[in-house]
Amino acid sequence: NLDEFYMVRVAGLKRRADMGLQVTSADGLSPREVLSTLAERTRVLSEHHAACFERDIAPALAAEGIHIRRWDALDSEEKTRLGGYFRTRVFPVLTPLAVDPAHPFPYISGLSLNLAVLVRDSDADSSAVRFARVKVPNNVPRFVVVSQTPLEAEYLPIEDLIAAHLSMLFPGMVIVEQHPFRVTRNADFEVEDDRDEDLLQALERELMRRRFGPAVRLEVDDDIGEEVLTLLTAEIEVELEDVQRLPGLLDLSALWQIYDLDRPALKDRAFVPATHPRFAEGESTKSVFATLRDGDVLVHHPYESFATSVQRFIEHAAADPNVLAIKQTLYRTSGDSPIVDALIDAAQAGKQVVALVEIQARFDEQANIKWARALERAGCHVVHGVVGLKTHCKVALVVRQEGTQIKRYAHIGTGNYNPKTARMYEDLGLFTADEAICADITDLFNVLTGYSRQTEYRSLLVAPQRLRSGLIERIDREIEHARAGRPAHVQFKTNHLVDEATIDALYRASQAGVQVDLLVRTFCTIRAGVPGLSENITARSILGRFLEHSRIYYFGNDGDPEYWIGSADLMHRNLDRRVEVLCQVQDRVATDHLRECLDLAFDPQTLAWQLQPDGRWLRHGGTGGDMQVQLMRRLADRGES
Repeated sequence: NLDEFYMVRVAGLKRRADMGLQVTSADGLSPREVLSTLAERTRVLSEHHAACFERDIAPALAAEGIHIRRWDALDSEEKTRLGGYFRTRVFPVLTPLAVDPAHPFPYISGLSLNLAVLVRDSDADSSAVRFARVKVPNNVPRFVVVSQTPLEAEYLPIEDLIAAHLSMLFPGMVIVEQHPFRVTRNADFEVEDDRDEDLLQALERELMRRRFGPAVRLEVDDDIGEEVLTLLTAEIEVELEDVQRLPGLLDLSALWQIYDLDRPALKDRAFVPATHPRFAEGESTKSVFATLRDGDVLVHHPYESFATSVQRFIEHAAADPNVLAIKQTLYRTSGDSPIVDALIDAAQAGKQVVALVEIQARFDEQANIKWARALERAGCHVVHGVVGLKTHCKVALVVRQEGTQIKRYAHIGTGNYNPKTARMYEDLGLFTADEAICADITDLFNVLTGYSRQTEYRSLLVAPQRLRSGLIERIDREIEHARAGRPAHVQFKTNHLVDEATIDALYRASQAGVQVDLLVRTFCTIRAGVPGLSENITARSILGRFLEHSRIYYFGNDGDPEYWIGSADLMHRNLDRRVEVLCQVQDRVATDHLRECLDLAFDPQTLAWQLQPDGRWLRHGGTGGDMQVQLMRRLADRGES
């Protein structure tokens, strides 16, 4: 997360500062001043992160027989054995790059791990020190196995192994110093919406540029010498405030390799999602479409299976001879996408298939370009959205011939059509045959694929035209209820809350006596519990095994409550620069489940982080347990009953 924060957020601020923009933040700081503040805060955070591993995680692993050792701690037999591994598996793929008048400083790719090496001639009369860079290969394991049994495992970081054998790379030279380092590069780029040029080609050109974006951070070990550091900062072109000196290992994301050990007692218990009871086939098979004709179905991932709900819905539609058309938005896909495969099958079977592939989904651009071209080759109608906007909404529409009538079925989700993330991200999805909702989604696709300028919908709130104003109108309605002495309640579950207009409306609501409960996972710029401003606002954050990702917007409405779900966070980018959709959920069983989720989330006994009036987050509750564990139990019980 910190890598991406630097690649996008910090990089964007640097671009503004370099352009000389004087736009100030909400607290009156210029981009340059914000960068200085961020540099200090992220330095402290990164040091804490590194120390947490050294102080807490590594000893806890060692207590379970899992050791990450350093070269100097190995015995002679282990060094000899690993030396053989180095010569046969690692040495052949290494390429030392010298820096001298004939060898310019090499390009350092983003997020790669490298060794900065100082050498001098072994001639006793020579004192000239030279610099070289050795890239740690990413196609061999980061942690080399020293020994392994069912109960114990010992690893050596590969950079230690390379450092111990640098003399093989620089024969006849004396190794003076060596230090690991890592560079983070700007990945914040924009594709101009000049539709005189093919958008795919323009994006591919920008992706190539991103590989060579300017550096925004340099991570080094905490004992690096000033000579090496000065050379690195000058050649990589980073400011000293963008240098992070860290103890221990760099790039702890490589610890996933350790997690792959077969030690189930040290991991969360395996969790198998349940099939929603309405989609369970039982003794007699019932089609998805017959199920939806009987009423809406709300599924909750990952507690309930993506494969037996969303994936089955699209696959069933692709195989059904009575289905005439499938229309779907695709924001983030996976490397192996059964959803895309089903759309390809549908097109090859002669169905009309419209796929809106958002090829500007950050860090998934390459995968989406690949799928867009595969869909086009299969005969699908592939579009890339509305000029100037990203299409972030998650909607699918199936059009089916049923006797003499045409019937439509829809899915509206809070998460991507991605089976891999559906096992880790908490999300909601509504399946419906409701005519008003299906008509709205039909109109929405006409906006996305054609020249329709529709902005008003029956059962949806759609950004950028009406979503923010629709939410604020409903907040204002709660204010009127409170002023009239009626019960008034607002509850939002969202990933981010930074939109000033929405926050101002919530402050007005609090001052009018409306109870406002907020569950915000990440960016949150509201102040809760401040006397005279927000004493009726509580803000919480729940971090657990799964990534809290769904968005729920609830309004008490004097006993006639409204529940809305969708993909939109309360940010400028979502409300102003994206196509987003919120859909009202009205099915009683579905709203009962949403009520249960919100009650659990805001239960004072549920383990959560609570926002204090001074902006600090404090751990709170716990006697009621972990919300996600409770939902796993409850939904598993529902599936079995």
